[in-house]
Amino acid sequence: MKSQMVHLGLAVALLLPATILQADTIRFWTTEEQPERLARQEALAEKFNAATGHEVEVIPVSETDLGTRATAAFAAGDLPDVIYHTLQYALPWAEAGILDTGAATDVVEALGADTFAPGALAMAEFEGDHASVPVDGWTQMVVYRADLFESAGLEPPTSYDNVLAAVEALHNPPEMYGFVAATKVDENFMSQVLEHVFLANGVSPVGDDGFQELDEAATTEVLDFYKAIAEASPPGELYWDQSRTLYFSGNAAMIIWSPFILDELAGLRDSAPPTINDDPTSSELASKTGIVTNFSGPSNPDGAAWADIRYLGITSDANTDVAMEFVEFSMSEGYTETLAIAPEGKFPVRNGNADNPTAYSEAWATLDVGVDRRAPLGDLYAQEMIDEIVGGLDVAQRWGVTEGQLALSSRMINSQVINRIVRQYIDGEVDAPTAVANLNAELGAIE
Repeated sequence: MKSQMVHLGLAVALLLPATILQADTIRFWTTEEQPERLARQEALAEKFNAATGHEVEVIPVSETDLGTRATAAFAAGDLPDVIYHTLQYALPWAEAGILDTGAATDVVEALGADTFAPGALAMAEFEGDHASVPVDGWTQMVVYRADLFESAGLEPPTSYDNVLAAVEALHNPPEMYGFVAATKVDENFMSQVLEHVFLANGVSPVGDDGFQELDEAATTEVLDFYKAIAEASPPGELYWDQSRTLYFSGNAAMIIWSPFILDELAGLRDSAPPTINDDPTSSELASKTGIVTNFSGPSNPDGAAWADIRYLGITSDANTDVAMEFVEFSMSEGYTETLAIAPEGKFPVRNGNADNPTAYSEAWATLDVGVDRRAPLGDLYAQEMIDEIVGGLDVAQRWGVTEGQLALSSRMINSQVINRIVRQYIDGEVDAPTAVANLNAELGAIE
């Protein structure tokens, strides 16, 4: 009888799904540690558990501590299985052996590389593989009063020339400033805006071998453009606060901002209400707003979009099969839930799948955004604006990524050398040749 029971147990086991017999627990580090976002990730982990039998331990890690914790865990042979991380870690971690680039590449290929935004994939390309799997991102935007542009017969601000034409037509201070440019040297906001403006004209301080001298002619075009929009701005030390405040009050025609402004524009956040009319909950300003993610300078007609991309990295210590399964799930059946963690700052890097090329971008547009009130982005903004928001990731760029010099370019940006010298040019303290020479001298000394 005992022998018959053993054989019966084996027969039943063979009929059970393999995932139940071999259920494992993996660890997932995430920098999305705010309570509401953490709860959404835990719900996604539960959905994965229901589908596969595997458990995911969701572990919050502060973004400021992520680099040091990953390095220490790697040295101890105790990395988590999957890490949600920023672009800045993708290539350095691949080089150090922290990431399993083969596993990430297999996931991308299984999902379909052609379903991903090309820019997001290109940024994490490593020796023919993908260092990590792109999961979401956001692009910096030129935010503009589309209603004023239309009534003045102006083209959208997709280029230096179009921006300057709009400044010429709309600048009428103090009622209306043509632009609100970032001019506060010690603010990272100015660094981000300037990198976007330099990229738009195809100018970068790094090449394959490290520092590369800035081309004087193209850099002078950048300096002249930035000086023009600074002169169309209010006086003072300007950063994100003043640019948002003036745009919200109806006193600015154009600003450069992140997509985290989208819910505020529509009156969904009490801490930053539009003041263009007497109703702080009104979506009037949103209805009058257009955005541009990719804009160009005269030396770079194709233009560029500045983007912050996030990735799911499978580590070299991972339970590889289960980690790959979790990442695939997060990017397919669970992708809408992944984006719903914070839709206003999580643009889909996969627009769709083989069955529906726009499945995820369509789903993303239906996700609620806001703080004190909530509404789907698709109810607040026209489809062509939604398309522009998502499309920026197709051509997204950052200094040093394709050259393998992201760490060097980050040190250059963080030094605020560029901010300081551009500000000196704006203020008339140096001429263009001197500004370019000083940029080359100081950036070239950074290691």
